[in-house]
Amino acid sequence: MSVLVVLVVMLLLLLIRVPVGFAIAIAGTFGLYLDGGLSVVVGVLQSAPAAAVSSYSLSPIPLFILMAQFVVASGVMDDLFRATQVWVGRIRGGAGIAATGAGAMFAAVSGSSTAAAATLAHTSTTKMIDAGYSTRISTGLVAVVGTLAAMVPPSIILVFYAILAEQSVGKVLVAGFLPGALVTLALIATLMVLIKVNPSAAPPGQRHAWRDKLRSLTSAGPVLALFALVTGTVYFGVATPTEAAALGAVGGFALLVARKRATWAASKHAITETISSSVMILMIILGAHILGYFITSTRVTPTVVDWVASLDVAPIVIIVFLALCYVLLGFFLDQIAILALTVPVVLPLVTELGYDPIWFGVLIVLLAEIGLVSPPLGLNVFVVARTAGRPAAEVFWGALPFVLAVVAVAALFIAFPEIVLWIPDTMTAE
Repeated sequence: MSVLVVLVVMLLLLLIRVPVGFAIAIAGTFGLYLDGGLSVVVGVLQSAPAAAVSSYSLSPIPLFILMAQFVVASGVMDDLFRATQVWVGRIRGGAGIAATGAGAMFAAVSGSSTAAAATLAHTSTTKMIDAGYSTRISTGLVAVVGTLAAMVPPSIILVFYAILAEQSVGKVLVAGFLPGALVTLALIATLMVLIKVNPSAAPPGQRHAWRDKLRSLTSAGPVLALFALVTGTVYFGVATPTEAAALGAVGGFALLVARKRATWAASKHAITETISSSVMILMIILGAHILGYFITSTRVTPTVVDWVASLDVAPIVIIVFLALCYVLLGFFLDQIAILALTVPVVLPLVTELGYDPIWFGVLIVLLAEIGLVSPPLGLNVFVVARTAGRPAAEVFWGALPFVLAVVAVAALFIAFPEIVLWIPDTMTAE
């Protein structure tokens, strides 16, 4: 009964717009008081804050955020879009493919889905519409492409999951690479099908000379080098995730300097945003620790595991049910909040069923991201709609085919978990 009361309290706090970290912490504290009294609350609060935020594994988070802020401030997205368009511009729908490819590359160095969607909307959506693309396809595609930032390493969300799940941060980060690439290809394939069905949705392509293609590599090169620096050093065991994040932050600042945008105002904004985002994430982690103490004391997790074990159904049925739950949660909650609330309870059940926790992390991050482009919240949709000056309903409808493509990829990962685990299993070091 106390667990139900705590969940109701937490939902009420979220409904009245209490910040997620504080809502989780207050609900967890209230649950501890109900379960063990004031002495238990005082004991937990004396130890939980330091235990929650002093872990060395947390250090990549602010560094990755700082790297992303420097990259966004450098304005490299314009060049990425143009460079990709030069290579695929001759294909009908080439600008859409360019937006998807540029979005995937930007995701590799941004780590923020909303920031990626906002930047993409500024650089590609309006250009696609002006070039004669369907407004639904232009806005819907960009809204969904923005979600790649949560999957393509270095992803702040995947780092957060690794910490919650007590998994190797390096392996979880690298595990997102192939799924991110497959989602990118699925979005491009969906775009081509839509254009095949309705050729008027995209204008004819435009050819570019080889000298223009080779020259465009100078624009994309720095971003690809930064991605290789961060992900490659982790994959080959040359650097820890923290060291790779530090290299990424230095590389992001170097990109800012090289593009002559390293002003005091830009640097101050990057640092301020990094501190704000980092504190928000650390507060959620602190709240999750407090709630975790309560969940442990009530023995909810073993009770759920025992109950599921008694069910006469195949493990994949349970996984599919959990997947649907994560999609529904994504409609209403932030991805970090979803992980903080569910991972402590659900992960032991998943491992008990014989599934790998790294695979599960990639899957639920992908599923939760669907909420960013689904009603009623759909944050990415509203960002793109505001930037493009289009109705949100139009963007939601435009995003629907691409959301279905993401769902199909998620189903593929459920059927074949080895797709997700292939690259982390080949890592030379933790």
